[in-house]
Amino acid sequence: MSESITRERELDPLLIDAEADDAQVQATVQRVRPWLLLLGLVLVALNLRPALSSMAPVLGLVSEGLGLSASQAGLLTTLPVLCLGLFAPLAPLLARRFGSERVILGILLVLALGIVVRSTLGEAGVFIGSIMAGASIGIIGVLLPGIVKRDFPRHAGTLTGVYTMALCLGAAMAAGATVPLTQHFEGSWALGLGFWMIPALLAMLVWLPQARQGHGLHKAAYRVRGLWRDPLAWQVTLYMGLQSSLAYIVFGWLPSILIGRGLSPTEAGLVLSGSVIVQLASSLAAPWLATRGKDQRLAIVVVMLVTLAGLFGCLYAPLSGLWGWAVVLGLGQGGTFALALTLIVLRSKDAHVAANLSSMAQGVGYTLASMGPFAVGLVHDLTGGWAALGWIFAVLGVGAIVFGLGAGRALHVQVTSEKV
Repeated sequence: MSESITRERELDPLLIDAEADDAQVQATVQRVRPWLLLLGLVLVALNLRPALSSMAPVLGLVSEGLGLSASQAGLLTTLPVLCLGLFAPLAPLLARRFGSERVILGILLVLALGIVVRSTLGEAGVFIGSIMAGASIGIIGVLLPGIVKRDFPRHAGTLTGVYTMALCLGAAMAAGATVPLTQHFEGSWALGLGFWMIPALLAMLVWLPQARQGHGLHKAAYRVRGLWRDPLAWQVTLYMGLQSSLAYIVFGWLPSILIGRGLSPTEAGLVLSGSVIVQLASSLAAPWLATRGKDQRLAIVVVMLVTLAGLFGCLYAPLSGLWGWAVVLGLGQGGTFALALTLIVLRSKDAHVAANLSSMAQGVGYTLASMGPFAVGLVHDLTGGWAALGWIFAVLGVGAIVFGLGAGRALHVQVTSEKV
């Protein structure tokens, strides 16, 4: 009885392991056409940021059209990020019941519907649709890395880089194209935002064969004990959350900040798009360079300082040098995000621990990250300008460095892992 109560009270969730270790499942994996799976993974990953980055360039039009205050606009940028964290723990539960491939197919449909709802049902719809989109992205984002590790075990590192690049590319496409699309549709921000339903539907079509051949045979689960009590796990989680908070401030507010400084919506969207495109390079280079040394502390400090330089440059420096600061910002944020993912792997002894640490870091980290965009909207509402945002950037950046110095040490989280 005592053991049963202890198990029920155990906080660590049951997660499906990322790696298929069952002979029957491995046989199933071998029957899947790798090129089709790879194409599907890339297309799905491309859809994990447009719903977030497409809103920022037209946030002013949406706020004006719906009569939103700056605080309400801040909530609009906060809700999807908050849902990334709140719904991430559902991913392993759904995968265990239905299989990862089928869950991804179904959630892609929810994502497409969320984009439609956000674009067509007025003020209520824009908030409900944002919740649907954020929840969908949070669930899929937990499942995709596990599929990469399971189905491409010999190329997991390379494929993770491709997956990260697809995320950045999707964000850049939406940031740069939403305003031109809105203009093409005669100023309709609803159609400009609704357009991003199409890539989600395309990803569904390409992913459909994977859902039909889904690897639902793998039912093994592992319990990892002690993760929520481990200081190193919390340092990894808080670094993930604080650097993500800066990233989603950029996604949600950078175009509005630049419009406030005198840029047109099209120019502001292009600056955000260009900055995100630069992340493609640093998201690949930073982890490789960071793993060359004895630990990752120096790399964490460098990429965060570069990020802060880019943020302060975009906020305060003369507009004549804006593109240079946008490049600096992209280099920094590509590195901070990639290192956050890398730390999850490096601080884990095995794939079972990595799966649990990933869920913790994303669930708690993204919930924490959502406070950044909301704080920006609140401060802007209170001050009527953008100058005070430097304090938010500084607090988040210094916090990320402090916890990153702990997370970057060459240690493993002290937990136990057992099959159940």
